Amino acid sequence: MPDVLGQHEVEALLSALNPTTTPSGFETKRDWSLDGGQMAIYDFKRPERVGKDQIRALQTLHDSFARNLGSAISGMLRTIAEVKLISVDQVTYSEFIFSLENPTCFNLIKAAPLDGHIILDINPSIIFPILDRLLGGGQGRVSAPHRALTEIELRLVGRLTSLAMATLRTAWATILALDLQIVQVESNAQLVQIVPPTEVVVLLSFEITIGDARGMMNLCIPFNALEPVVGKLSSNTWFSYTRREVSKENTDFLSQRLQGSMVELVVYLAETDLTASELANLQIGDIITTPKDANTPLLVSVAGAPKFHAHAGACKGHKAIRIGEFVPPTARINQ
Repeated sequence: MPDVLGQHEVEALLSALNPTTTPSGFETKRDWSLDGGQMAIYDFKRPERVGKDQIRALQTLHDSFARNLGSAISGMLRTIAEVKLISVDQVTYSEFIFSLENPTCFNLIKAAPLDGHIILDINPSIIFPILDRLLGGGQGRVSAPHRALTEIELRLVGRLTSLAMATLRTAWATILALDLQIVQVESNAQLVQIVPPTEVVVLLSFEITIGDARGMMNLCIPFNALEPVVGKLSSNTWFSYTRREVSKENTDFLSQRLQGSMVELVVYLAETDLTASELANLQIGDIITTPKDANTPLLVSVAGAPKFHAHAGACKGHKAIRIGEFVPPTARINQ
C-alpha cells in the first residue's frame, strides 16, 4: 500500500510554498535554494526553444554582419555609419509585431532553403536621414515624418535592404548558402502574419548610427525557419563550420610570397663561461678556449628556432657552413 502523508507533512509542504504561519505559531520562510544554487523562474507560455549555445553562435554571426553592414552603408552614403548588435532575444511573434512603429518599413523576405520567411524591419527614424543623404542632403538634422514611404522612397530604400541582404548572405555563408528575396514590403506590420501569434521567434535588434541620427533595425527569424540548421549553431560545431579546406592555389600563393621574405639565420660556434674580470681584460688577438670539439656539428637557428646541424668551412675565400641533418623542433642549443 502506498505511503500516505501525515497532516504535519502536508502543512510543511504548503508552508514551503507560502510564507504563512504554521499551527504551532512559528512563521515559515520560503527557501528557493537548492544545493547552494538558485532557482530560476520559467514561463511555460514562452518556452526558450533556442539553447544558449545557439544564441551565442547567432550573436557572434550577426556581430560580424553588423560590422560589415556598417562599412557597406558608409561606402554607399560616403559618410561614417555604425551598426551595432544590441540584443538577441526569444519572443513571441505577437510581441515582436506590437513592438514596431506604425508606419514602418517592414520587409518580408524569402530565405531559401529555410522554411517560411524572415523579416527585416527598419525604423523610419533612420530611413529618412538615409534618404536625405541619398538625395543630396545631409547638412542638418532630419526629422522623420509620420507617414508611409512613397514609391520613389521605397525604391531608394531598396538599395539599403539589398545591401543588408547581401551582407547577411555573406555572414551566413559559413552555415548555409541563403537565397534571399524580398517578396513584400508593408508599412503596417500588423497586416502581415507569417507564423501564429504565439510562435517563438528569434529577434536580433541592431542600432544604426549616422551622424546625429539613430534608429533601430530588427531581424526576425521564426523558430520553424531556424530549426533545420539549429544544430549547426552549437558551440561544439561552430568552429568546424567556419574552417575551410586549404586549396593548392592558396598554398602556392603563400609559398611565392614567403620565398622573398628575409629571415635571421644564426650559427652557434661554441659557448663557454667567463668571469667579469676575464671579460674586462680581453684584448684583440686573445684566444678563448671552449670545451667543444672542432669536429662537433654546429647548430643553425632560423628565426630563433633550431633547424639544422652544420659543419664549418670556407667557400671561395668566405667563411661558410655545410648543412647536415635536420634538428627536431624541440631541440635546444647545447651548452
